Amino acid sequence: MTRTPDTFVDLSDIPRRVPALMDLTLADLPPRVGLFPVSGAMLLPGGQLPLTVFEPRYVALLEDALAERRLIGMIQPQEDDEEDPLPVLHDIGTLGRITSFTEHPDGTFSVTLLGVTRFRLLMEGLTRRGWREGAIDASPFFSDLVESDPSPINRSRLLSRLKDYLTAHELQTDWSLIDEMDDEMLLVVLPMLVPFSPTQKQALLEAGTLDDRAGVLLDLLAKGME
Repeated sequence: MTRTPDTFVDLSDIPRRVPALMDLTLADLPPRVGLFPVSGAMLLPGGQLPLTVFEPRYVALLEDALAERRLIGMIQPQEDDEEDPLPVLHDIGTLGRITSFTEHPDGTFSVTLLGVTRFRLLMEGLTRRGWREGAIDASPFFSDLVESDPSPINRSRLLSRLKDYLTAHELQTDWSLIDEMDDEMLLVVLPMLVPFSPTQKQALLEAGTLDDRAGVLLDLLAKGME
């Protein structure tokens, strides 16, 4: 059988079902998203969060997210009550895009989420698959989707407070990696890695701008040495 020229398809013209991260706009974000409530697990835009998924309801959430836009809403419960299957959630969370996925022989899954943008939770409910779905609005945080140019931070002051905090709590870090980070990445990585309380992490998440986040971070590091 001879294939005629008009049967060829130009693959470059086929639109992506999931836009590239650098091309994401508010219009690409779904109005509803599956929610993954975890106390103390904060994801900031531009940050990476590794997760181990084993509960059946969250395995179902993961499967459904992979079949759609690969987006999951990371959000903290207002109170860390392991006995409450449906804890009240904070109003602000972060959309995370699944960038890696591994299934283990024991039935657990390892995923990595890349923070896309924060969102405000408008309402939520339980799906038939057992996971919670939220109606969200990301428009108040549209700046998370564009490149920012934060004001220069007092880097030496920040790193001095971080060093004092880590020493006070007998913690170690790789300073060579920290030295390689620019100011913006430093303000993403440190809030996620320093062992702040869930309430303190929520305050960092809700800081309006990178400059605001830097101020909150400095205050928390100082309070952590009191």
